[in-house]
Amino acid sequence: MTFRSLKRLSVLDQSTASKGKSQDHAIRETIELAKHCEKLGFNRYWVSEHHNSGNIVGTAPEVLMAAIAATTNRIRVGSAGVMLPHYSSLKVAEQFRVLEAIAPGRIDLGIGRAPGSDQLTARALNPYPQDVNDEFPRQVDELRSWVCDLPLPDAHPFRKIHAHPTGPTCPEMWILGSSNYGAQLAAYFGLPYAFAYFFSDGFGVEQALDIYRKSYRPSERFPEPIATICVWALAADTEEEALFLYKTRERSGIDREYGVRMPLVSPEEAASRVFSSADQLIAEKLKRKAIVGNSQQVSQQLIALAGKLDLEELVIVTWTFAPEARRRSYELLSKEFNLV
Repeated sequence: MTFRSLKRLSVLDQSTASKGKSQDHAIRETIELAKHCEKLGFNRYWVSEHHNSGNIVGTAPEVLMAAIAATTNRIRVGSAGVMLPHYSSLKVAEQFRVLEAIAPGRIDLGIGRAPGSDQLTARALNPYPQDVNDEFPRQVDELRSWVCDLPLPDAHPFRKIHAHPTGPTCPEMWILGSSNYGAQLAAYFGLPYAFAYFFSDGFGVEQALDIYRKSYRPSERFPEPIATICVWALAADTEEEALFLYKTRERSGIDREYGVRMPLVSPEEAASRVFSSADQLIAEKLKRKAIVGNSQQVSQQLIALAGKLDLEELVIVTWTFAPEARRRSYELLSKEFNLV
């Protein structure tokens, strides 16, 4: 098998809740999956931030990361991401300085400007919001300085403030996004960039990566642009089994179009539901972008995608009703790509 430019695989875990289990199970399953993926040879393990959701229940990535960092030894642990407009840059910097002290040299700080929720929930998280487009670049600039204990400009009102605890290493900052805005911002600040391919079904990815690479301003830590995408994929021992397991994701995707975010249902329950004509159209659209099949089929699609976008690393997000099926998917990909 030819791997073209693809050298590393990583994981994005959204801590999905399943019907019939209380949501706290999803958090513990995330911690267990992180330890499992470390043994399988994956490079990074990222967790997401969502609020007021019935199926994605990882609301505090910085807390979840602490548990993962304390129970793993090698794998990088990160956020994908912290929704920075909800918070103070200084407080986020302090949280991630503590994480860096727990796992030196293994912490990724991925940040985004999307609410990770509906607008009402966003208001509850930050009752006194400012204009995101005006404030987000300032927040990123402050965070970049505080998280690695770099000086702020002399005229900055917070120039005498430091984020503690300091140490010999600092978190690796990433800008996350699904539009040209994030690509432009990452390029301006000389930071790595991750495109949420699974969120937008890949729409705009080539343009965003092109903008990022062409307008990149080298920084001391990152002299060259570093990019990846987060892509949804599911592998099983057979194509038939994978397509059956995929019915859970399919049902969730259809429900999302109607504003319904309930715990994941089993593939058996998903298969028993009758599609309306509108459901069928949504399902067909989802299926066209889905990377689903046996390990060889999935790996070939991932390799082709990485080659097309000139990427050395892909971050894989997988939803299944049962945690065993998700673990098996990552096992198969690890074996297919010889990660260990």
